[in-house]
Amino acid sequence: MSRSSRQSRDRELPEGAPGTEASGLVLVDKPAGWTSHDVVGKVRRLAGTRKVGHAGTLDPMATGLLVVGFNKATRLLTAITGTDKTYLATIRLGVSTVTDDAEGDVLQTRLANAVTPERVDAAVADLTGDLQQVPSAVSAIKVDGQRAYHRVRAGEDVRLDARPVTVRRFEVTGYRRAEDGTTVDLDVEVDCTSGTYIRALARDLGEALETGGHLTALRRTAVGPFSVADAVTLEDLAVRFTSTELSVAAAGLFPVRRLTGEEASELSFGRRIEVTGTEGMVAAQAPDGTVVALICDQERQGRPEVLSAKPEIVFAPATAPAAASTQDGGRT
Repeated sequence: MSRSSRQSRDRELPEGAPGTEASGLVLVDKPAGWTSHDVVGKVRRLAGTRKVGHAGTLDPMATGLLVVGFNKATRLLTAITGTDKTYLATIRLGVSTVTDDAEGDVLQTRLANAVTPERVDAAVADLTGDLQQVPSAVSAIKVDGQRAYHRVRAGEDVRLDARPVTVRRFEVTGYRRAEDGTTVDLDVEVDCTSGTYIRALARDLGEALETGGHLTALRRTAVGPFSVADAVTLEDLAVRFTSTELSVAAAGLFPVRRLTGEEASELSFGRRIEVTGTEGMVAAQAPDGTVVALICDQERQGRPEVLSAKPEIVFAPATAPAAASTQDGGRT
């Protein structure tokens, strides 16, 4: 890239754009009508880097929290994807659609005049807890190497296997019956594990009540420890690029272990260090506060009686240990 091209690009970037140097997370309040890939493309342009990804797809119809990582922080996204989610949704009883949401063609209509709040509460209770959920056929799940939604749109009858999910909370916060009694709209709030389809919950609730059902609105309000209350709109991001630095984000997601200079160097080369004594992933923090790696206690191969902390994801480049190890608490 020529100097003039770089200068032109830099003038187009918002205040705080990281370029290819810094790494972190951006909490985006996704607008309706945008795909998650659209948001990633926008963040790439605003951040000034190609290395951008997200931690869990939102359908175009949905709004709310999309956690986006850039540069080295993209390595955090897999861990974030597996965290619990919280959603606000509206379910319409009395109408079933191909996609289990408002964007699909209507499959069937059935009167919802026999639905009562008591019946709804009982059905919701049955859909709370550990479930075997059949995902919506129009989904991004791959079937023999091809996305399920591509197969459905090609006219195939796609049947997906049930998957274990946990719905920790399924609460009805609003109940509205149409004047003619044909439909009932329910406002709900759902806390669930990763991989739970809220569209499928709407479908299954409708089937349990013998009315059919589909999703008419969906907003994600939380992903793990991250809240939509802290998210920014794409319009605001275009004015000032607001992000959470990688080390701060990792420390908010996992327990932290402070390292000596020697330990930080060992991890930067992908070598094991002494056990953390903590179950699950731990953010390994160098003496200067930067997160070097995510580590996890594991058995050594061939020596199951010996545990050590293995680097699962390494962020820092390989470095030699600091010479003045006594200043950073290094072992002597």
